[in-house]
Amino acid sequence: MSSHLHADHSAAQPPDRGTLDALITQARTLRGGLDAVRRGAGGSAYEDVPEPALTEGDLRVRWQRALCELAVHQLDDLGSQLDQLREGLPPQAPHSFPAADLPPRQERDEDGGEGTPGAAYGVLPPPRTGAASELVGRVGSADWNLLTDEVSWSPELYRIFGRTEEDGPLSLDELPSWVLPEDQSALATAFTACLVDGRTIDHEFRLVRPDGSVRTVHLVGEPVLDDDGGTASMWAVVRDVSELRRSERAVRETRDSLQRERHFAQTERRLAVELQRAVLPEWRGSLRFPHGDERARGALDLAAQYLPSATGALVGGDWYDALELPDGSTLLAAGDLTGHGVAAASGVALLLGAVRGMAVAGVSPGALMGHLNQLLDSSAQPSLGSALCLRYEPRSRTLTWAQAGHPPPLLFRGGSGRVLTRPEGVLLGVTSGASFGQRTEQLAPGDLLVLHTDGLAPEGGHPSAPRQEGAPHPGAARLLGLAGRFAAAASAQDCVRAVAEEFDDRQREDDACVLVARVAA
Repeated sequence: MSSHLHADHSAAQPPDRGTLDALITQARTLRGGLDAVRRGAGGSAYEDVPEPALTEGDLRVRWQRALCELAVHQLDDLGSQLDQLREGLPPQAPHSFPAADLPPRQERDEDGGEGTPGAAYGVLPPPRTGAASELVGRVGSADWNLLTDEVSWSPELYRIFGRTEEDGPLSLDELPSWVLPEDQSALATAFTACLVDGRTIDHEFRLVRPDGSVRTVHLVGEPVLDDDGGTASMWAVVRDVSELRRSERAVRETRDSLQRERHFAQTERRLAVELQRAVLPEWRGSLRFPHGDERARGALDLAAQYLPSATGALVGGDWYDALELPDGSTLLAAGDLTGHGVAAASGVALLLGAVRGMAVAGVSPGALMGHLNQLLDSSAQPSLGSALCLRYEPRSRTLTWAQAGHPPPLLFRGGSGRVLTRPEGVLLGVTSGASFGQRTEQLAPGDLLVLHTDGLAPEGGHPSAPRQEGAPHPGAARLLGLAGRFAAAASAQDCVRAVAEEFDDRQREDDACVLVARVAA
């Protein structure tokens, strides 16, 4: 939850590390100065003075020490939260800050009463003039006289406990019954140490109010000794720290949640990358079809590469494939499924398996696209995708191909290139029963085919240069500009390397694939 701001102030940006270090240093300096004030605020001069013998000045000193103790806790809370913020916690998490740095805000307490400006931030307001026994806001005081059994509570302490002054204060014997069972033992031990051993109390516990609400309170107190060294009474200052503890708990939960989400994202990315590597062909250099026959008529020199996004954290659904078929022909394919991560990688695995199975069975490219469309349309988790499927006959150098909403292949010949006219075809998964056309191209020795996905460059191109009607895809236009480098390349792998260098865009927001096939001369 963001902190409250004046209407005429914009939200402040998170402080940088240098600013936080400076604040932490200032807080520690104040803490050291406050310790000096505590030592000078009466010391222990009055601790052995019996209660009736305390003068008005002694009572004032005792109250000053109580205020010092509370200020110490405030600075400790501030230092702890500044340390957490420096460690990289969410900047919108609630924090405690000095009241002077916060705009005044009026809030309603849980019991329906009006709060004090700044109290919701865990900041202690100053005492009212003439009311030395009471702090305005969420701090109250108490005095238990063990000799007369008299108990004195400040009005604010009644509010913290959810009681009225007509109900009267609680005695030390009654107080534990208001505390959560799991906190009672530690509180009893602290009271015993104070009353028997004369030790000060600095303890936090949770109390249950009559309306069933639970409040977390911080009690600071110490015994007042009589002439014989026995405990005559005990005084205490009680601060309601419920909001502060809730804020700290929210910070911890947010930090834990972020850590879990980060771990989940890292795990998902690792699984997606492993699945992608298991599915996509991993070529080390160029591949030649038919295998082992470099002089075969119409043989293909093949190379491909997956180009990950420069900005995305998860792998996308881009894919490519090349497969030598039983009849001697070669399958070339590329495509893109919507989505990222494990879901997209598993979808690619399903799609590639279907493409390979149907290609081996002799299904023509156009019919194969129709089956893929039906597969995506009827799957348990429907998705959209584009695809390109080519069947190459090496003996006749004939290329038959079909597409489904995908950028068409590029054909380079004699130092220049062109985009092949694509047959009819819509995106996979858009509509049931869609038909997909086929086209045939006659290739020549030395021809170069380039298949790519549209992640190489956005479809819309640069805003200052909108795409003209009939103009090639932005990625295709840049690929056509590489015709000279392709003509001088010694292998398909060199061509892929040229593409990777050309499209090494640091701002590319999508993954991409490129596959190059060159007909043997």
